[in-house]
Parts: sequence; C-alpha cells; structure tokens
Amino acid sequence: MKKRIILRFKRNTIDKPVVYRLVKDFDLVFNILRATILPRAESMMVMEIEGTEENFAKGIEYLRRLDVDTEPIEQDISRDETRCVHCGICTSVCAPEALHIDRNTMKVEFNYERCVACELCVRVCPVKAMNVFFE
Repeated sequence: MKKRIILRFKRNTIDKPVVYRLVKDFDLVFNILRATILPRAESMMVMEIEGTEENFAKGIEYLRRLDVDTEPIEQDISRDETRCVHCGICTSVCAPEALHIDRNTMKVEFNYERCVACELCVRVCPVKAMNVFFE
C-alpha cells in the first residue's frame, strides 16, 4: 500500500531521526514530496510512504508517540468547483499531472492521489479556485 501524508513537527521533534526510524524499524519506503524544516520552529513534511498496512499503522503510531501530527494529504487540498472555469492554466504547472484536462469533456480534472501539494496551481489560478491549507 502507498499513502501520501502530511507530518507536522513540533519544535521538540526536529532533532530526532524520524524518517530514518520509519525505514529502519518499520520497513517503510518513503519519498519526501515537500518539506519546510526550520530549526527551533514548527515544521512540516509531505511524504509518500509505502509498505504493508501493518507496518504503516505501526509507523503512524510511532509518529504519534513522538508528538508528530499526521494527516492524509487530501484533508488540506481543495478545489472550489463553483469558481473553476476550466481554463487549464493550472495544468501547465502541474508536474505530477494531478491536474489534467479531460479531452472528452474539456474540463479540468483533479486527481488528489497524484498531488504533491507544491501550491503552483494556487499561484497561477486566475479565479482562485485552488486552495492548499498548511498551518
């Protein structure tokens, strides 16, 4: 199984080998999609984690014991369907192709599973239909 999650680190967890432990102790494969790590400040990391369901659950429990907040990436990304005019500008900056034009309907489709929360679509959307919420 493969999941994309957001990790939110408190100040006291920044100096711990968190990702190393996910690999070593729980046999999870990871890909860091985005990170903002600051010394002595709250930080966040968007990761894709792959492994068995059991190991994933154990890894998430380990993170919670360390006081690292975790949540699925889908909770922080939204598109306001009432504002989107399907102009396609967002598709030109979306490298993972989470946003693409359906050639049958000529409408912009959003595949949350491919999104890495880079926020480029938010910056270029002329009608501000895309929103990414990272606290």
